[in-house]
Amino acid sequence: MDKEYTQRINKIEEQLNRWLLMNTAFAQVVFPNVGAKVSSSSLKALFEPLGDILSRGGKRWRPLLMTLVCETLGGGDAALPLTPLVEFCHNASLIHDDIEDNSAQRRGKPAIHLIYGIDTAINSGSFFYFLPLCCIDSYTGKNKERIYSLWAEYMRKLHLGQAMDISWHRDIKIVPEIEEYYIMCGLKTGSLARLAVELGVFAADAPAESADLLGEAAEKLGLGFQILDDVKNLDTGIPGKKRGDDIVEGKKSLPVLLYLHRYPEKRDFAAACFAAARSKGIAAPEVEEMIEALQKADILIEAREKGLEYINKSREIFSKTEIAGFSPLEEGRRQLASFVDMLI
Repeated sequence: MDKEYTQRINKIEEQLNRWLLMNTAFAQVVFPNVGAKVSSSSLKALFEPLGDILSRGGKRWRPLLMTLVCETLGGGDAALPLTPLVEFCHNASLIHDDIEDNSAQRRGKPAIHLIYGIDTAINSGSFFYFLPLCCIDSYTGKNKERIYSLWAEYMRKLHLGQAMDISWHRDIKIVPEIEEYYIMCGLKTGSLARLAVELGVFAADAPAESADLLGEAAEKLGLGFQILDDVKNLDTGIPGKKRGDDIVEGKKSLPVLLYLHRYPEKRDFAAACFAAARSKGIAAPEVEEMIEALQKADILIEAREKGLEYINKSREIFSKTEIAGFSPLEEGRRQLASFVDMLI
C-alpha cells in the first residue's frame, strides 16, 4: 500500500482504538452515570470480542474511502472522527454473520462466537453497532443531525439485505432473480460503502447532490467487491476462510444464480450439492463437484467480469471533474481513482 494511504490508515486506527479503551474515565463517557461503577471484568466481557476482531486486520477500505471523499471535497480531516460509524458496524455484521452462517473461521482465526460463546458474541456484536453513536455525540463538525439520520437509514437497509440473504440460504430450493440479488447486495454490502461516502460528503459540508452521485459510486463499488468475493470463495478461496464454504452455507451468490438461471435443469443437482455440503461440511465431495460445474460452464469468469464492470462504473464517477456542480480537488480525484485501482 502506498505511503499516503498507510498514513491515512494509521489515523483511522487511532480513531478506532480510542473507542476501545476499558478504563474508568472512558467507561463514564460511554455509559454516563454508571460507567465508573462497572467492574473491569464486565467491561472486558463487552469490549474484548470487539478488540479481537479488529486486531485481526481488515482492509479498512470503507473508512479510508470516507476520508478520501471528505478531503477531495475540501473538508480535510473532518470525517476522521466518524470513521468508527462504518468500520465498527462492518465488524459487528461480521460477528453476527458468522453466527448466522455457522462459520468456523474469520480472518484466519476461529470465529468470535467460537471463542467467547454465542451469547457474548451476539451481545458484543449488537453493542458494536451502537458504540459509534458516541462519535456523533462528541462530533463538533457540521450536519450532525443529518449524520444521525444517515446512520439510522443505512442500519435499517443493512439488516434488510441480511434478512434477504438468510432467507435464501435457509431454503436450498429458493432461486432468486439476478436483479433481486443485486438489490440484496446493494443493501447488505453497498449500504456501508454508501454510508461511508455520504458521511464524507456531509463532513466536508459539500452540496447534498454530491452525496447522491458519490453514494451511487460507492454502492457500485461495494456491489462489485461482493461479487468478486463470491467468485474468489469458489475459486482460489478467501484468505482466512475455506474455499467453497459458501456452498456449505447454501449461499445464493451471483455465480450460483447465473448457473441456475442458465441451466434450470441443473437445479436438482445444485440442491443436492448444497444439502450434502450442509450435512457433511466443507470436506463433502459435493462442494468440489459444484465448484467444478461452475468452472466448466465459465460462470466464474462471467461473474468476475460483472463485478469488475460495477467497479469500473464506480471509478468513472469518482474520476469526474465536476460532481453535482461542485469541482472536487484535482489531487483528491486522482487519489480516489487510484484507490479503486489499488483495491482491485
